Amino acid sequence: MQTLTEIKHLLESRGLRPKKSLGQNFLVDQNLIRKLVDCSGVGAGSLVLEVGPGTGTLTEELLARGCEVVACELDDDLAGLLAERIPAMLGPGKQHRFTLVHGDCLEGKRTLSPLITQALGGRPFALVANLPYAAATPLMSTLLVDHPECPTLAVTIQREVAERLGAAPGGKDYGALAVLAQSLAQVRPIATLPRECFWPRPDVTSAMVLLSRRAEPLVADPAALSAFLRDLFAHRRKQIGAVLGKGTDWETVAAAPGCGEITPMLRAEQLSVPQVVALGRALGRLEGRGTSANNARPNPRSTSHEV
Repeated sequence: MQTLTEIKHLLESRGLRPKKSLGQNFLVDQNLIRKLVDCSGVGAGSLVLEVGPGTGTLTEELLARGCEVVACELDDDLAGLLAERIPAMLGPGKQHRFTLVHGDCLEGKRTLSPLITQALGGRPFALVANLPYAAATPLMSTLLVDHPECPTLAVTIQREVAERLGAAPGGKDYGALAVLAQSLAQVRPIATLPRECFWPRPDVTSAMVLLSRRAEPLVADPAALSAFLRDLFAHRRKQIGAVLGKGTDWETVAAAPGCGEITPMLRAEQLSVPQVVALGRALGRLEGRGTSANNARPNPRSTSHEV
């Protein structure tokens, strides 16, 4: 696994420096890199998607454990470094275990890159990555909603995003992202990562989080849930009666399963995850509970997972 000295040497030998514009903050704490891989549960034969591999420190650890890695790197210079270094490290006969996708991980900000989709080939995979901050929320949302073949997301992200993922009702961090994530997955905080764990040091603290897809998600159609949450939380400070409009039959809503305590005077941020789901069903926006992750198919009519 690369040390900080080796990372700096790799970059300096090519006349490169970390690009702040791309959020390049390399995780250099080797114990935390191992912890990230450990918590993901991946091992020999696992297919892993890594977004933002940088100089390949985490990539090398994943390959050393026998994983097949599809690595997506946006930066031209780092993509060139990886294309030269990783296949040479693997040697003849093993280079098929590494696929480099040079470009953005998302197409149109809410669809996984077709090049990544092609490389994954519809097979089950895990996301294991030190995610660039700008890509974290849209990428995780896209994978949760549209890719049930991704049961595990083990990531380092900005601590504020991690807090939003696991937030409880009533707090400032609770919103559409929390409901989406908790309806579809178990959210487990793993560690807090001080700025000193990265080079260069970022301006914010990071966190390591594990999302494990529920065997029985709370909804059958994650894309419909995403669309409903976008509407429900669009004006989070307004009462839900005003958000949903005067045409809502609140007597019918109150009589629906799980909605007995929901009133139009509440705000969306005051509703628990099960209450949000129950409200969506009462309004005809959501179907019943899904029976398995493989049954949670995306709705082709919904293309935006903005949360």
